[in-house]
Order: sequence, then C-alpha cells, then structure tokens
Amino acid sequence: MSFDLTNPIFTKETAARKHLESIMWPDGPYCPHCGETDNVHKLKGKSHRAGLHQCNSCRGAFTVTVGTVLERSRIPLHKWVLAFHLINASKKGISAHQMHRMLGVTYKTAWFMMHRVREAMRENSTDGLGGQNKVIEADETYVGGKAKNAKRGAPIPTKEPVVSLVERDGKVRSFHLPNVNRNNLRTVLVTQIDRKSYLMTDDAGYYKRTGKEFSGHGTVNHSIDEYVRGGFWHTNTVEGYFSILKRGITGTYQHVSQQHLKRYLGEFDFRYNYRKVTDAERTVVAFKGISGKRLTYRRINETAHA
Repeated sequence: MSFDLTNPIFTKETAARKHLESIMWPDGPYCPHCGETDNVHKLKGKSHRAGLHQCNSCRGAFTVTVGTVLERSRIPLHKWVLAFHLINASKKGISAHQMHRMLGVTYKTAWFMMHRVREAMRENSTDGLGGQNKVIEADETYVGGKAKNAKRGAPIPTKEPVVSLVERDGKVRSFHLPNVNRNNLRTVLVTQIDRKSYLMTDDAGYYKRTGKEFSGHGTVNHSIDEYVRGGFWHTNTVEGYFSILKRGITGTYQHVSQQHLKRYLGEFDFRYNYRKVTDAERTVVAFKGISGKRLTYRRINETAHA
C-alpha cells in the first residue's frame, strides 16, 4: 500500500477498521482476554457497535483495539490510522500543532494521540546490539533550548544529555541520562552491547576503561579535528543520527520536556531502525506495536510530574 492521502483508510471508519484488522489479525480474530482463536465470531446485530466480536470460550466481547494503546479512544479510527502514517512518514517528526490542523482535532487531543503513537513505536528489545565482527559506535550529545532564546526573566533552559549506540548498517538505541559520567555510560554500554562487538568512540576519557571489556575499542580524536582514520575508525554513523535527531527536536518540536524526552528518542530511533523500508511498511510495523500497551492521559501527566 502506498502513502496516498485519498485512500479510504484515512477518511472512512469501516475501511480503517478493516485495515487495522488485517494488520493485527492476519490469521483471523483472536480473543485478547483468553487468547482463543477458533471459537470466536463477529456480532452483526444492529445494536452492536461496528467491529465487535465475541469469544465463546470466555464470553468476552472485544474489537481490534482492545488491549492496545487505542483502547477506549473516542477518536475515530481513521484519524488514528492517519496519525500513525503521518508520524512514520515524517523523517524529522511532525508537530502536535500540525497534527491537530490536519486531523481536525484539538491541540490537546493531538498531543495525547502522538504520545500514544510513540508508545507503540517504543521497542524493548533485550538482545544486545552488535556481535562478532560487528562495530558499534557510541557517542553523547545534548539537546534542549538555548540560553539566548530564553525570554527575559525566564529560567535558562538546560540541555539534556543523550547517549546513542549505533550498529553500523544496523539499529540505534538512544538513552536520556541524568548526567554523563563513566559509571552511567558503562551501565548503558555493557547492558546494551554484545561484548564480542568492536566499540568505536571519540577519545573521551570515560570510554577508555569500559572499552577494554569489548573485543576491541577504537577511537578518533575530535579535539585535533580527526574524524576519519583509515576509512574504518570514525563515529560518523552516530553523528549522522544526531543530525537527524537535533533537526527534529529544534526544527519541528522546538521544545521537548525532560520528562518526555525518552518518548521522542524512541520515535526517532524507530524511524531510523526501519529507514530501509517504505513509509507504509514502517507504519505497519508501528501498528504491530500497539498490543499490550496502555497509555492514559493521567499516566502521561503523572510521568511528567514524577
């Protein structure tokens, strides 16, 4: 399927539901309450809401959105489908203001929808990056507002440290840290990277000791303008990822709170990790991540004030 805004899945509720069912139920509907796949039938009575199914084993009723981040949403399903496509098709992200204009919903609703989509895009892989004969580039950067842009009398915005690990020709994982030091970095490196990997960093001192725990550790000295040596020693891959991240944060979102930064990192990580597929294919993968996750407006606000 191509990304065509005239497609009925973006304008018609029935088409959107069938599209989502084809993604979530490729082998037919299954009960999210008990896992039943065979003894399930669709309720077609006039009093039943569209897309309602019943499990004859546990007697539970459900639709394709039950047990997902879309559960109990009053927003039309075709607007959810469009929101997923817009976020996954926008390399540098799309602002909540732009989303609310395109979807015809309030800004508050668009903001909440986008956090639900980011929750679906969040990947919790426990597998280590890299492996034998694999190179992992690690580096840190800082994102946030600039002091010169702060209004008179307002507190100077702080920049938040972000560490990203990029496997060459592979995936990226980014982490928001309270601060950058040897202990914090070591925790991220040894828990996320296979020890058989070759670690590539700049010459910052906090990488030196931890680098010895991997099969090899190469560095480049940025302080003397050394960025590539021998065509192999460099951190250009992770620097390239940072350029996309910063353009999105400063150019599209402009302000990202400390509390929600991890969700934005998950969004940019996801698009980068599925950069070699089409926008439509990337969106399908994102939809498959909606199951088993709930994100209420109260939970988002509790996180923001934690």
